[in-house]
Amino acid sequence: MHARPSPIRALKPILALAISTLVLLPSLAAGSKSTESLYQKHCASCHGAERLGGMGPALLPENLSRLRRADAETTIANGRPATQMPAFGDTLDQGSITALAEFIYQPPAVSPEWDRNEIQSSHLLPHPEGSLPDKPVYKADMMNLFLVVEIGDHHVTLMDGDRMEPIHRFQSRYALHGGPKYSPDGRYVYFGSRDGWITKYDLYNLKVVAEVRAGINMRNIAVSADGQYVMAANYLPHSLVLFDARNLELMDVIPVENDTGDSSRVSAVYAAPPRGSFIAALKDIPEAWEITVSDGKPDVRRMQTDTWLDDFFFDPDYQHVIGAARDGKRGYVINLDTGKTIAELPLPGMPHLGSGITWEYQGHRVMATPHFRTGAVSIIDMDTWEVIKTLKTEGPGFFMRSHENSPYAWVDVFFGTNKDKVHIIDKQSLEIVKTLQPAPGKVAAHVEFDRYGKKLLLSIWDEDGAVIVYDAKTLEEEKRIPMNKPSGKYNVWNKTHYEEGTSH
Repeated sequence: MHARPSPIRALKPILALAISTLVLLPSLAAGSKSTESLYQKHCASCHGAERLGGMGPALLPENLSRLRRADAETTIANGRPATQMPAFGDTLDQGSITALAEFIYQPPAVSPEWDRNEIQSSHLLPHPEGSLPDKPVYKADMMNLFLVVEIGDHHVTLMDGDRMEPIHRFQSRYALHGGPKYSPDGRYVYFGSRDGWITKYDLYNLKVVAEVRAGINMRNIAVSADGQYVMAANYLPHSLVLFDARNLELMDVIPVENDTGDSSRVSAVYAAPPRGSFIAALKDIPEAWEITVSDGKPDVRRMQTDTWLDDFFFDPDYQHVIGAARDGKRGYVINLDTGKTIAELPLPGMPHLGSGITWEYQGHRVMATPHFRTGAVSIIDMDTWEVIKTLKTEGPGFFMRSHENSPYAWVDVFFGTNKDKVHIIDKQSLEIVKTLQPAPGKVAAHVEFDRYGKKLLLSIWDEDGAVIVYDAKTLEEEKRIPMNKPSGKYNVWNKTHYEEGTSH
């Protein structure tokens, strides 16, 4: 007769199996239909049903190589500062959060590709350039037009900047990003969408001229100073893509890699008019690229940087670029002629340099930038590259705007409990002289002036929102025009003439 095992000994294999099952649960859940359903319910509307990106970036292993899984869980639970990424810690339990983090690091069943053949096959020419009349179908000052991007229902409103009245409203591609770019004469505007589409639109005839899909997940586009070329910056695939601006015909695809074969997403691409080139900021390689196009062929010049840079600002002559370090505490000034870092700026709180502006102050040119993570505006002397003043604001900001003819700079709060407030700064006293709260409880953001600096538009960033017209001198509200979550407003004159108070 065999002795009966003790109850504890008998339970040991069962306990071991249970513990191992619990350890495996997150990875098992990551591949389960329930996790897929969680993703579709909570994530797909921003990041795409196939994780290829939309309003938010693509969530694939190759795009997450620099984000640890533990940090991904933290982001899902707590949200991401300076973005529209919400916190799910109160909605999902820890097991679901872990499963979602595991899920986004799994490769897709079919690896997404978008190469030269796919780009060329996507090309559409509803109204090729030269096929439409050379006269506007409405009466307005073509240099004082505004385009208002309404992200609530993916439309764009064309506005007369003299009368401050809408002229036309048309549907855009999904999730426009990075701001529209104008041809030098202001007749054509180029839109870039998060899912890779570039649209060329004729503002004279209110019709789409051409479209092409440059990538799967695109960051932004830029138009060369001479209006001949359009360049797209992609997150997926890791590439820069060059097009003929006339009808968006493909010219070249530039893989974004370093000398050792490491590839990178492109944070953004910018036109540098005085240099006749494009400047690209890279997300995953500590380099900045300058691309010059000659006879339709791009030539890449690589500049090593001291760290990864997430955001760029250029001085008016495009002699220097200021980049924000990934740690969110510093900025680096790079001489574009030598490619060397010449100064380091203390900028704690992750500056939004892409929204920076400049003006003349006591015989010097200064730049100012809001911060994503702290309630502050930094003001920097561009001769000495020293921070001369830090203004305390009522919360982290996103956009800052002014105009050469205005004594004021406007900066929103955008993040936090005071997201419905906007500060107005006197550019000579460097003090906040007024704070507006135009729609309590709703985000107030992104100012754009008319071509003369006399009027300006401010967005109430809500589906039941509006653009508000202000007198730039008296700071008084003049009217509200209802719109569906209006985000950016873009004046033709300010953008084509690189007005000092607007982003470039």
